[in-house]
Amino acid sequence: MSWAEKPIKGVLCDITGVLYDGALDSGVPVTGSVKAVKKLTESGIPVRYVSNESSVSMDYLIEKMESMRLHINREHIFTPAPAVKKLLKERGLRPFIMVSKEAKSDYADVDQTQPHNAVLLTDAQFFLNYPNMCQALKVLIEVEGAPLISLGAGRYYKDKGGNLNLDVGAFSKVLEYSARVKAEIVGKPEPSFFMAALDDMGLKPEDVVMIGDDLEGDVGGAQRIGARGVQVRTGKFLPRDEDNKSITPDGRVENLSEAVDVIVKQWEERKAE
Repeated sequence: MSWAEKPIKGVLCDITGVLYDGALDSGVPVTGSVKAVKKLTESGIPVRYVSNESSVSMDYLIEKMESMRLHINREHIFTPAPAVKKLLKERGLRPFIMVSKEAKSDYADVDQTQPHNAVLLTDAQFFLNYPNMCQALKVLIEVEGAPLISLGAGRYYKDKGGNLNLDVGAFSKVLEYSARVKAEIVGKPEPSFFMAALDDMGLKPEDVVMIGDDLEGDVGGAQRIGARGVQVRTGKFLPRDEDNKSITPDGRVENLSEAVDVIVKQWEERKAE
């Protein structure tokens, strides 16, 4: 496998669609992912899990993954919520936030007093409804300079039944068009999001492999910073991804387990040298 010919000193890994399929409250582990996560952890290779998950709080995410026997160090999980909260505070923004009830606790310390001077879109699912979208539009049009901030730019995701569902990026585009603004993306595929995880590991992009199911957000985003991007054929992967002319993964594997076997084998061989 060409993507594993150069030394791999660290791993970035997506969560939804790679570790488990479907919405978190009804999701099931992807075949082999429980053992793969355990194998990665025990190998000692640096790993950070980078996800645009914003439909639930970090506490909820950890709890649900634990229930699926996906045991991951909380400090090794990177989601957009901490980054966007820092951004909001630094810029003195009081956002109108569209957020699910399962994720509200992550934003309890964010100033949301009116009048709002920003709009924050999270993966709020049913809370991304017509009345809320209209309220967001009102803020963007009536408040001069009000930014539209989106946690990720995903087009769609798959539930455990294999059904496609609109992701936050689709709603962001609606507001961009209607309010004539350009959304600021916090999360994948923005380079700064990947770099935060790399900095935490003390590694350079060329030494790291990103494993994900999203051709644009995971693979393309990683390649933009100079990392290798490997796509799994689970989660939101579609057969048409293989015909995409604009983004070519450094490799494709059936699932996380296959990628981990290759990575850990190389890691152990290098340690033995």
